[in-house]
Amino acid sequence: MKNLGVVITDGVGFRNFILTAFIKEAKVNFDEVIIFSCLPKSVYESFNLNCKIIELAVFEETFFTWVFRKAKEVTHLKLNSKGNFGIIDNLNTTKSKAKNPRGIATRFIHKWTQVFHSEKLILAYNRLQQQTFKSNLITKQYLQLLKEYDISILFFTHQRPPFIAPLVYAAEKLKIQTSAFIFSWDNLASKGRMSGNFNQYLVWSDLMKQELLTFYQSVKEDQIYVVGTPQFEPYIMDEYGQNRNKFINKFKIDGSKPILFFTCNDSSSENDPYYLEILAAFIENNQLVKDVNLIVRTSPAEEPKRFEKYTQKYPFIIWNFPDWSVSREGHQEPWTQRIPSKDDLNDLKSLLKHCDLCINVLSTITLDAFLFDKPVINPVFGNETNGWFDDQKFLKYEHLSKLVDSKSTDIVKNEDEYLKAINAILNGIDEKRGKRDSFIQLQIGRALENTSQRIAKTLSEFNEN
Repeated sequence: MKNLGVVITDGVGFRNFILTAFIKEAKVNFDEVIIFSCLPKSVYESFNLNCKIIELAVFEETFFTWVFRKAKEVTHLKLNSKGNFGIIDNLNTTKSKAKNPRGIATRFIHKWTQVFHSEKLILAYNRLQQQTFKSNLITKQYLQLLKEYDISILFFTHQRPPFIAPLVYAAEKLKIQTSAFIFSWDNLASKGRMSGNFNQYLVWSDLMKQELLTFYQSVKEDQIYVVGTPQFEPYIMDEYGQNRNKFINKFKIDGSKPILFFTCNDSSSENDPYYLEILAAFIENNQLVKDVNLIVRTSPAEEPKRFEKYTQKYPFIIWNFPDWSVSREGHQEPWTQRIPSKDDLNDLKSLLKHCDLCINVLSTITLDAFLFDKPVINPVFGNETNGWFDDQKFLKYEHLSKLVDSKSTDIVKNEDEYLKAINAILNGIDEKRGKRDSFIQLQIGRALENTSQRIAKTLSEFNEN
């Protein structure tokens, strides 16, 4: 028997591997597919997946587990910080002034890693972290489940959440092959260490493969497989999206006017409301060369409270509040428990397909818009001296510096540049089409078509090897 265990960690993993063709393709390649879910089992009820779904008990770290994980993460960041602004910036965010045990331990770890930082030490901290799971009751449950379902390969749809580490440990103890999908375009070049070590790694592109080899010295080239990403696969699936007439009727759009699509990050992107308000003022003051529809999509990672006042202040704005329901309260990482609906994917695909311009603050939605060959404007007004939240610093992050170098978007740093860029697009001036395509080829190394099939087949071949 060839049984695949699929670990769904969060709402994005749910979208990528449940709302695509992945489970269907996995069932073609394996005798049985078992979903190990860090989300409530109830979220799968409306889907005819025809496979077993196991709701995993919620794991919470002990202090000692946290210490070794923190030491691993800070050491990884310190080891890779030279010449990498994004890692240095994230390293600084891990510092603490708290006077509680975790704050004291964090300060000690930072001092220790200033002197001692190596891949060998990272692997040692990982082994110590894994040993803390040895007597844990939840780990014992995980061991029993993996035995009961005779798992051949355990596939983690996200490599970073700390709560998957005991499941990695259980697989290691049972000598089950593990595979991890690298979650996002920024995860390797600027984020902390993965939750554990895996036998195989699935990456988006050759670029991501090189990043993995650069930042994870213990990973060998033959462990890495370039498969693309299912994150965008719904965009080429016929079951998602609306035709233009249905879209116009749903959102009450004036079909004779261009559509500006403004998307928001979560609250960590502090300037989003200001960029929206400036854009609304352009419209109110007749500064745009054409009358437009303005549609705003808030972040699915949070409730849209930050934007409530704008719903009253600017009645001409059309709002799209993502249909991501909260499946469980009180989780240690609450955003992971927000689950997208099929209707929301329909809306997002339709918004991207039918808009004329996408505006966002350096989020992954830039890639989404490129896939529909839509021009993108990235407003970043804040710097170290002007009193705004410094979002220009993100341009120095490795994945975004490649966006800057590609010249595939209009990165605007003040109101005049913002207005000029919008009006250029409205006047039909778009000189970045080829550059958009080149950037997509760099970041997404395989065609969207057959992505799920490709991933399932790759996992099946792991098992045969």
